[in-house]
Amino acid sequence: MFGFLNMNAMPWLKQAVKNRAHGSRIIISRKIARNAHVLAVIALYALSTSALAQSTSEQNQGFLDITVQAEYGSWESPLTAASIFDASDSVSSLKVANERLYFIERRASANGRNILVQLDENHSAVQLTPSDMSVRSRVHEYGGRPYLIDGSDIYFSNFADQLIYTMSLGGEPQALTPDGLRYMECVVNPPLRQLVCVREDHRDAGEPINSLVTVDTVNGGEGEILFEGTDFVSSPTISPDGKAVAFITWSHPNMPWDDTQLRVASLAEDGSALETIEVPQDGNVAISKPAYTQDNKLYFIADFENWRTLYRLNAKGVPELVIDQQIELTSYDFESDSSAIISYLIGGVAHLARVNLTNGKLGKIEGVFSSAGSIAQSQNGTYFIASTPESQSAIYLLKGDEFQKVYQPSGVQIAPEFLSTPQYVTFPTGQQEEAYGFYYPPKNDRFSGPEGTLPPLIVKVHGGPVSASYSTLDPSIQFWTSRGFAVFDVNHRGSTGYGRAYRKKLYPNWGIVDIEDAASGVKWLATNNFIDDSKVAIRGGSAGGYTVLAAMAFENVFTAGTSYFGISDLEVLYKGGTHKYESRYLDQLIGTYPEARDVYLARSPIHHVDKIRSPLLLLQGLEDEVVPPVQSELIFQALVENCIPTAYLPFEGEGHGFRQPANNIKALNSELDFYGQVFEFTPSGSIDSVLLERCS
Repeated sequence: MFGFLNMNAMPWLKQAVKNRAHGSRIIISRKIARNAHVLAVIALYALSTSALAQSTSEQNQGFLDITVQAEYGSWESPLTAASIFDASDSVSSLKVANERLYFIERRASANGRNILVQLDENHSAVQLTPSDMSVRSRVHEYGGRPYLIDGSDIYFSNFADQLIYTMSLGGEPQALTPDGLRYMECVVNPPLRQLVCVREDHRDAGEPINSLVTVDTVNGGEGEILFEGTDFVSSPTISPDGKAVAFITWSHPNMPWDDTQLRVASLAEDGSALETIEVPQDGNVAISKPAYTQDNKLYFIADFENWRTLYRLNAKGVPELVIDQQIELTSYDFESDSSAIISYLIGGVAHLARVNLTNGKLGKIEGVFSSAGSIAQSQNGTYFIASTPESQSAIYLLKGDEFQKVYQPSGVQIAPEFLSTPQYVTFPTGQQEEAYGFYYPPKNDRFSGPEGTLPPLIVKVHGGPVSASYSTLDPSIQFWTSRGFAVFDVNHRGSTGYGRAYRKKLYPNWGIVDIEDAASGVKWLATNNFIDDSKVAIRGGSAGGYTVLAAMAFENVFTAGTSYFGISDLEVLYKGGTHKYESRYLDQLIGTYPEARDVYLARSPIHHVDKIRSPLLLLQGLEDEVVPPVQSELIFQALVENCIPTAYLPFEGEGHGFRQPANNIKALNSELDFYGQVFEFTPSGSIDSVLLERCS
């Protein structure tokens, strides 16, 4: 059958098999790999070769270890967009009540809705809320903790109408609040059967009004106001003796990571506020996550001295430092009045520790994570959410100094031969400063790039813009690396996790330092022979989408860009093109308007379309109230008129961030096809082609 192939005429095969006997791979071109007859001959010849027969049993396992040479980007991968998003669940908002763990699970099977679940004694998730309701608040548009458990009663915000619903375990939800109001982060004042909630009033024209209110758990209603007068309110917590409620406030133009106030309201016997005091602070300080110990001491996180660490109020009502460490605290909860478990970041890595609240000393707990937080204490131990480079976010239980994973939400499983391991990178950037990121090399043991070539790069920019990227296993990154792309997940100046001073470098330099860092990262990778600098794409969403558009206009290192609901016109956004929470954010990021109008125009990509020379893909949710569709529509029309190959994909039923699996699948496949067109490779598999608009 195979006699027509002369083995003596194939010396490369003889050498390849000989090398294989010593642990090497057989490397062939994709053209040969597609010839079934040739592959069969390779297999038969390998079997009959004495060198291979003499190899160890371990080497004989999978004896035909063939690596196919193929263009980067075209590699075949088992990690498809459908496999990622059809079973892509996530967990958040851990809370212990009745000595049970409760949490929110975002489920692909429920079309991206948030389901409230309970973890049973077998560590299985028991669904509590109906699948056709989504437990999610829209206060500040991004929301906060959307549920509360009080004994056998459940209270939660429903995303569709933003009403608070109440239900008993196994019962039917009943609305507790009227239309036009949104609620989040409710806590209970047990003796009075009252909820204390953050409320956002949308009933009148103009900006919604934020306040702290009490809601009767029996009669419901809109609630009685405990506090109002600041632009924003969050994070109420009631003292164990029921005599006080602490909460956070801030006002325009600040964001909650800029300058907030800790307030404490003393409560009357009927639950009304007697007096509200503001905790003294010196200068701009971001205070968050207030919590009481059982002995009524108030703790909180603050960055008085650059780093977000733990403080408490002393007997005089003045903040005092508890943990004197240069760490970025992300979460904490109390084991007792004298001990707490904390999660923190340092150098791009997350850790757990036990802190002695008397002297502030840390007892580090062995284990390193990509991210860690949402700590919730129970008598059984300490629950927390964490991730690693090999595992997406899961729920862990800490007992003593040992922890174990107790719940892993559904998600795609990635075999080691397709799993790219991130490398933490510190690189030089503008003003002789440094920035950070995670570099993911291509990884697919079945393929290699053409000899003498380097992979194309995708630069990933996080949102926020003061959010951060972590080394958490992200299947959407592995989607690219398993196809032959390198990925650089950049933490530009302004990112969270490196101290207040690093974060403030973005003010008022958005549109300068972020794109400078993205470009500097590319140059550093190219100089060190990691990537092919002639094939560099940049992608990002929201604020990251703005950085994409700005980088395409103001830097010359990017040859393709993908913007998910990015900002193209800063002036339009400022003039009422976004929601209350971020309506004055640009005062910090760019400058006050209209005094700095020239800066707004200078940094808006829409006014510099003539500088964009490379193709762009624009993806936008049509129900986005944070970055409205007009931002994508404006630049799409301008790019088409300027003869830049461009595609615009609007998605019905999507807001700020896509949640529906079908839409996420379409978006990711469209991005792959787009890069195939730009970088001239044919993606593997069957995906729909994206039509790039071109002027005639």
